[in-house]
Amino acid sequence: MKRILLTLTIILLLFTVTAGNSVIIEEATSEYALATQTIFHNYTIVDTGQLYDYDDSDQISFPEEGEAFFGQDAQYQGNAPSYRDNGDGTVTDLNTGLMWQQSPELYDLSTHAEALGGAESFTLGGYDDWRLPTIKELYSLIDFTGSTYAQIPYIETDYFDFRFGDESLGERFIDAQYWSSTEYVSTTMGGDVTAFGVNFADGRIKGYPTETGPDGSPKECFVRYVRGNPDYGINNFVDNGDGTITDNTTSLMWSANDSGVGMDWEDTLAWIQEKNDENYLGYSDWRLPNAKELQSIVDYTRSPDTTDSAAIDPLFNITSILDEGESINYPFFWTSTTHLDGPNPDFAVYISFGEALGFMSTPSGTELMDVHGAGAQRSDPKSGNPADWPQGNGPQGDVVRINNFVRLVRSGVAEPVTAEPTGGTTIPLPPEMTVWIVVAVGGIAVIGVVFVVRRVLSKR
Repeated sequence: MKRILLTLTIILLLFTVTAGNSVIIEEATSEYALATQTIFHNYTIVDTGQLYDYDDSDQISFPEEGEAFFGQDAQYQGNAPSYRDNGDGTVTDLNTGLMWQQSPELYDLSTHAEALGGAESFTLGGYDDWRLPTIKELYSLIDFTGSTYAQIPYIETDYFDFRFGDESLGERFIDAQYWSSTEYVSTTMGGDVTAFGVNFADGRIKGYPTETGPDGSPKECFVRYVRGNPDYGINNFVDNGDGTITDNTTSLMWSANDSGVGMDWEDTLAWIQEKNDENYLGYSDWRLPNAKELQSIVDYTRSPDTTDSAAIDPLFNITSILDEGESINYPFFWTSTTHLDGPNPDFAVYISFGEALGFMSTPSGTELMDVHGAGAQRSDPKSGNPADWPQGNGPQGDVVRINNFVRLVRSGVAEPVTAEPTGGTTIPLPPEMTVWIVVAVGGIAVIGVVFVVRRVLSKR
């Protein structure tokens, strides 16, 4: 008996040590994970992957219709991400029909000119028709189960190779920016020629100067080439003549008018419930678009500076605003997607249809300028007072508005989810915290077993 109890103690101790890097949070099981493929469209929008519901600061139980925070991202299921590893260095997206380079050059970054030129000679998997992706193609890969705080990339690493910034090389941890071929029709940072890219370390779109980086030389980013479905990201809008606009390539129907006023995230979700109660424009199933749906209607050929308009097709009506510099500009628009960038889920994603302004430090002082470009995707606090952010947020001083505008969407393939997923967790923890929690819990278990063993042996 004594040997058996001692053996059990040793086994439990070994389990505790080896569990430190194992999965301690069960993967959520839900209808989302079992989603079947839908009819292929030229511009199929892949779901964000977000599974859980949040209020202004924490995870919440599944909100019912009529309750606060009802109608957010996790309550609608779209085209579940689905990839195929072709075994030849390529990955096919079974939703979009795009084929991707699986492994970019992880330690040999490229200028924008090199990225564009390199596609002409790039061969992989027996194909030589690769191209640098557009911003809409590149954004199709973003996965909002990512978390900067927990060091979880915003891309599916079971299929795509990825690395965070290497601080030993002088990079920031969040330096995982990928070039797109989409050039900003205006400039950023007070005159820099700019191209859009996606940062898969922090889950954002921004414009990156192509000719002048932080050290004065051209900025270098990662490159992941793509091929196939050349029509991906091209809209085909039809004005239905009833206050709605349909995009025939995504099958989404949009309200032609926006909300006309800004509001915080909770009020936005409540306002949409009100519009459904009044059967707005003849429909009662309007919702707040998720990040990828809303980004799909950005028109990257337009900007306030170059076309004197928002970055959206002129079929849509958009309210103009006076920005933080008292100039005419266009709003940020809320999405239903929570941005898990920090320790709390208190920010939500927005798309900037006007200039993405920031308070930048310059030799002459702080200046308000277009730092990311019209069409950028950033995030704002879900609630609060913008006056509490006089210098903005983040490295480029992104202006904080909180009271952002709303454009309604309906139809498409998104289906309401009727219950929250079973198992899983809300806000991922950083790896080092996960390890310590496992070790601590396991240590307590070991102490308990040892205590029981000693009690048993003391009675012999």
